[in-house]
Amino acid sequence: MTYAPQIKIPATYMRGGTSKGVFFRLSDLPDKAQTPGQARDNILLRVIGSPDPYQKQTDGMGGATSSTSKTVILSKSTQPDHDVDYLFGQVSIDKPFVDWSGNCGNLTAAVGAFAINSGFVAKERIPENGTAVVRIWQANIRKTIIANVPITNSEVQETGDFELDGVTFPAAEVQVEFMDPADGEGSMFPSGNLVDELEVPGVGALKATMINAGIPTVFINADAVGYTGTELQDDINSDPKALAMFESIRAHGALQMGLIQNIEEAAARQHTPKVAFVAPPADYTSSSGKKIGAGDIDVLVRALSMGKLHHAMMGTAAVAIATAAAIPGTLVNLAAGGSDRTSVTFGHPSGTLQVGAEAKEVDGQWTATKAIMSRSARILMEGWVREA
Repeated sequence: MTYAPQIKIPATYMRGGTSKGVFFRLSDLPDKAQTPGQARDNILLRVIGSPDPYQKQTDGMGGATSSTSKTVILSKSTQPDHDVDYLFGQVSIDKPFVDWSGNCGNLTAAVGAFAINSGFVAKERIPENGTAVVRIWQANIRKTIIANVPITNSEVQETGDFELDGVTFPAAEVQVEFMDPADGEGSMFPSGNLVDELEVPGVGALKATMINAGIPTVFINADAVGYTGTELQDDINSDPKALAMFESIRAHGALQMGLIQNIEEAAARQHTPKVAFVAPPADYTSSSGKKIGAGDIDVLVRALSMGKLHHAMMGTAAVAIATAAAIPGTLVNLAAGGSDRTSVTFGHPSGTLQVGAEAKEVDGQWTATKAIMSRSARILMEGWVREA
């Protein structure tokens, strides 16, 4: 029997924030994958190594976690006053699908650098030394993001002394601004309420703040489900009953937010919404052994992504946290002490993160104008990936 040879596709493997993924230029993809559809999804699945019943992604570029099973496609922007269109695909590890329903805030930090290196940003807009402002159109949620990329000798600077909890080595700081970050699928609070009652079979009625900002997110109180907010990954991920409970909360939250029409659809929409639990500040030890004091943070937050507790915090969920913290009366704001604020420092399993957010109430409706956070990014490998 004769088998077709593998296809070589130009690609760059990059870390952005606490995630990493395979980056492509749209024009470098095979013709059949240059338009959305199953052909594109099949190629990305094979590149990442999914679906893998062993949940290791050994035969692909994925790292068998939600943070490392990611793909990015960039192209010259179709939007006025933007440099690049950024399309994000969250690849399922053990199922044959790619979720296009949301953004990856962490990888956004790498999009700016990739856009500059790929020629999507005009040379006259790149200083010899200083900061290049890259205007990104996030195509999944149709929002503008600004990446402020450090430049040295007319090239992207990746090395530096900026430390990010959840990332082992320091690098150059990239400030990312999420403009009008309310998610593109309706109002920021789908029900019109800052806190709803979410009925979850087998769990009961939970108070929940369900917000569309950065990424659709369902926030609940940690103590309502028997936790303190100081948990690390193994405390949740080694407990199948806990994972099933959080998935049920997520699914019923998706239904109440209007993201799905029936509960069965949640299985095919794993990337969104996220589910997170919050608690007032408390001392804990992070996964790296770093001591976090209650006085170092405003609130504790733990979030799940693709069915597992995240090792740090998703960038888009950080936007949701900061936005909710800025709005008096949400569960996040109340856990943080209930005061007015324009930034929040929260504790996550790997350490802490500060995120700024601006929100205002207009005619009884809350809107978010901007969220800002610092991340870092670097190229891990560049060349070609092979697709069988």
